[in-house]
Amino acid sequence: FLGCDPASAALTLEGLGADAVGVNCSLGPREMPPLVEELTRWTTLPIAVKPNAGLPDPGGAGYDITAEEFAASMARLADLGVKLYGGCCGTTPEYIARMRAELEGRTIRDIPRQVPAAVCSGTCTVPIDRVRVIGERINPTGKKAMKEALRKGDVDYMLNQALEQTGAGADILDVNVGYPGVDEKIMLPRVIKRLQAAVDLPLQLDSSDPEALEAGLRVYNGKAAVNSVNGKAESISAVLPLVKKYGAAVVGLTLDEKGLPATAAERVAIARRILTAAEACGIPREDVWIDCLTLTVSAQQEQAEETLSAVRTVRHDLGLNTVLGVSNISFGLPNRLLITTAFLLRALEAGLTLPIVNPNQKEIMDAVAAFRALSGEDPACRGYVERFAQAAPAARAVPASEMTLGDAIQRGLKADAARLAKAALADKSELALVEECLIPALDRVGADYERGAAFLPQLLSAAQAAQSVFEVIRQSLADKGSAPVKKGRIVIATVQGDIHDIGKNIVRTVLENYGYEVTDLGRDVPPETIVETAQKEHIRLVGLSALMTTTLPAMEKTTRLLLALPEPPCVMVGGAVVTEDYAASIGAIYARDARASVEIARSILS
Repeated sequence: FLGCDPASAALTLEGLGADAVGVNCSLGPREMPPLVEELTRWTTLPIAVKPNAGLPDPGGAGYDITAEEFAASMARLADLGVKLYGGCCGTTPEYIARMRAELEGRTIRDIPRQVPAAVCSGTCTVPIDRVRVIGERINPTGKKAMKEALRKGDVDYMLNQALEQTGAGADILDVNVGYPGVDEKIMLPRVIKRLQAAVDLPLQLDSSDPEALEAGLRVYNGKAAVNSVNGKAESISAVLPLVKKYGAAVVGLTLDEKGLPATAAERVAIARRILTAAEACGIPREDVWIDCLTLTVSAQQEQAEETLSAVRTVRHDLGLNTVLGVSNISFGLPNRLLITTAFLLRALEAGLTLPIVNPNQKEIMDAVAAFRALSGEDPACRGYVERFAQAAPAARAVPASEMTLGDAIQRGLKADAARLAKAALADKSELALVEECLIPALDRVGADYERGAAFLPQLLSAAQAAQSVFEVIRQSLADKGSAPVKKGRIVIATVQGDIHDIGKNIVRTVLENYGYEVTDLGRDVPPETIVETAQKEHIRLVGLSALMTTTLPAMEKTTRLLLALPEPPCVMVGGAVVTEDYAASIGAIYARDARASVEIARSILS
């Protein structure tokens, strides 16, 4: 329901074995060419287009272009290489017949296409066309706090790490939940779901357990990277079919049954073997990333040069992207950051494209920015100038001892929010906690959402964290025998004939977390039911949702009946097909999103 960008859709669907990919509904043929052009850059599959008969009339009068105009616009799509044509909402047999006549005899342009190497989430595509940073922090190796979080099942800690790394400039997040006593088959998909709800970066699923990898890939939205396969026959046969099945990229470790080779040549030989096996499985070579493995220089000093030599050959002779866990180089040495940064720069120069590092270390990200400027990956050094001209402080994880309730809510950390709320009730009343802490925190997230600095996943995560605070408040009031904190009552519903309720559910969640008591009548609700509930419960605000133009008359009828009551409530309306002008025309208030619904509730119920 957040929307999926064309690149992510194309990469994901082609990876999953689709026979064609395309765009339907929502827009008319005049608005679709930019989306089609974007698709052509990200898939080799035949492209299908099924637009509406133009854009819908909010008044319910149909769509805005004729069959003749539709056919002419569709014919122009042949120049973009579209192979499959049809019509969606508002089209009729006449539209299809005219379109067929226009296309008859036309030559579909055959455009050679080469899909870039990339991974993606459902909403963010990261081309592997330059140095890309993989964040290492969600991994228990050498991290006491992460081990403790895994032992306790504290997913909020991992979410905090993901948010910090995202803010610090990571391009991809490595996710490893392997720890004694942890069932990876359960924990990995659980963590992936939480991470996807809060950050939009692609994930690298890091596990040696094929069953855990499949469980994670099954719930992952987009094209993931899998870390890892190695040169052992057992690993190749277990992991590569999963990578092919789910359309992922894969990291190949240059070790096999004999262990880690001592020479660069032997590591390159294993890389070739992994590449051959991957291509035999149908995995394209651009989706094979090779890790030549970093050993600690304090114990095996000569191996640093072997690793760099292997990276150079894999990158320049095999033409593959390369991965290294860079910080391994400095284990056991003082001033580790200096050694790590120096090795990182040498590895980048040798051909490392995917360093696994801690992006929260400013010096590491500064070094990457400098390399990008020197290598030409950063045109006109714009990224470098932007990074240092702003002199932004390095992002860092907020220790539990310093985190405020507002921090926890804004970050969507439910367990921390509940813990801090319980502590705050020692000094504050329940109402003061709502007014002084909870609502201001939600307001800050809402303000960030309004200016495009936060997006719907963050808004929802904050609302869920706030819900955990409300549970603490409710329990505290119940223990005292007091009534829960409520700021007003609202009835919401999706109108009759419309079965879409995701938007309505988001509105309900956000309103509840601002302290409003929401009665949700569900979807496909008859006008009479909504009116009866509003009248019986003396409701002052009703929210109506509609996604389809065909159900706008039901919204208008419901609004008219509500406004005709002896004590009429205010009516706010929203949904994909609702506009501000349409809302005004039926006597309702336009709520463009969940954030706007809160402002409306405040103005009416305060």
